[in-house]
Amino acid sequence: MRNAEASKERILEAAMAEFSAHGIAGARVDRIAKAAGCNKNLIYIYFDNKETLFATLLQKHLLRVYEDIAFTPDDLPGYAARVFDFGMSRPDLMRLLAWYNLEQQHAVPPERGAAHGAKVEELAEAQRAGRVGGAFPPHFLMTAVMTLATAYTAANPFGAPLDADSTKDLVALRGAVSAAVGLLAQQDGAAR
Repeated sequence: MRNAEASKERILEAAMAEFSAHGIAGARVDRIAKAAGCNKNLIYIYFDNKETLFATLLQKHLLRVYEDIAFTPDDLPGYAARVFDFGMSRPDLMRLLAWYNLEQQHAVPPERGAAHGAKVEELAEAQRAGRVGGAFPPHFLMTAVMTLATAYTAANPFGAPLDADSTKDLVALRGAVSAAVGLLAQQDGAAR
């Protein structure tokens, strides 16, 4: 059993490199098998097809993100900073998400939708309790937080590609992201 689990992990590691570089349509099972040091048929035995392999890979990493980055509606700037740190340290995963969004016509995996929905509800509750400003609806605010936090990752066409110097000082950039989120979430609605 340990051998099978080790083989699956090697396949998933090779698949991460292949899918993040080429997307689902452009990825080749032959290249994944070669990089994983296994027979191509083994991939089909473990994962059925390329799409299931991609979905398994994405779910594995997204579950880790949900567990590792605690959502704190009372500290949206801090949350945005943690998401920024994660996104900047994982360009492969950010590219994987970009490919998923491009190729899956926005079909959201149930776990991802549930995690997002829970965050929006926590944010709505914090707004109702007056702990977070209500200038923006919770869905919009959550989208804005995530967009700002990931604006300079490898997957975003506007951040670093248009401003190559922007990522030279990640501490300052992180601070700017956090401050912008703070303005969006402030109590008095001055961010309007």
